[in-house]
Amino acid sequence: MEVTTLMAKKVLCVLSEYGFWGEELVGPLESLDAHGYEVVFASSTGRRPPALPPSMDSSYVDPPLGRPVTSSDMATKTKAWNQSERLAKPVSLKQWVPEKPYRASPDYLREQEAYNNRIDEISQELDQYAALLIVGGSGPIVDMVNNSRVHELILDFYRKNKPIAAECYGVACLAFARSEEDRKSIIWGRHVTGHPIEYDYHDGTGFVGTDLNMGPPPYPLEYILRDAVGPEGQFHGNVGHETSVVVDYPFITGRSTADSVLTGKMLIEVLEEGRLYYGWRGPDRVGTPQLPKSAKANGRKAAVAAGS
Repeated sequence: MEVTTLMAKKVLCVLSEYGFWGEELVGPLESLDAHGYEVVFASSTGRRPPALPPSMDSSYVDPPLGRPVTSSDMATKTKAWNQSERLAKPVSLKQWVPEKPYRASPDYLREQEAYNNRIDEISQELDQYAALLIVGGSGPIVDMVNNSRVHELILDFYRKNKPIAAECYGVACLAFARSEEDRKSIIWGRHVTGHPIEYDYHDGTGFVGTDLNMGPPPYPLEYILRDAVGPEGQFHGNVGHETSVVVDYPFITGRSTADSVLTGKMLIEVLEEGRLYYGWRGPDRVGTPQLPKSAKANGRKAAVAAGS
């Protein structure tokens, strides 16, 4: 496995304008901030991304788990982030990344050429980032999961073999990021975790800025991910375990809220120490994979840890 050299101390973070879960931002951000990474935020239209109200309420009881999932400390931190100037002016994906041309357009070929030229320019702009972070919560269901602009960012990091971290319902973005050539998900044959069906709400899936209550989520994420990884990959729900984070380079996936801090820790270990795997074991993990050159160049101990 050849892994791209990671030099930049800069991470691009995509957030939903319809609500992110606070801890799923705070957990990774604390690790990135502590290690000197500059984080640039982006949202679908450039509006300020809001935290979901339950993620700022330590008394909120998660229906499937039957217990509170937000500590008082994390609720306080999320409230501070919800007012932070760092989230005031995110990059607008709508202004930055063009819309894909419709195939029925009378000038489709010229539009596709212009589109590809712009995507090539954006690819050069993305060279400054060492990793991509996709924060979860219910909001991504609305404006991230089936957003071709988000998919283009993911595909660029994937082609360059740079780390891509996704949490909770943000993991669905990876399932739908696909090459135009074969339409196969980039996580085909990979090991991932995500929201298992046991953790899905039966009622109460809501969003900031609307009074819509969808009841259950519009799709079971577990089924989407099981299909996306194919017969040679594997979805790990780890139901009954307090945490579930899987690293199968370049992907770092976190199941849900409780996995946010560990997701951040694993992202740093991937960036700083050359970690390639975590959270699963299997016969296809035999041998010693090639480490990121950055881990060697910086004189750090390159840790390729097998599982937890």
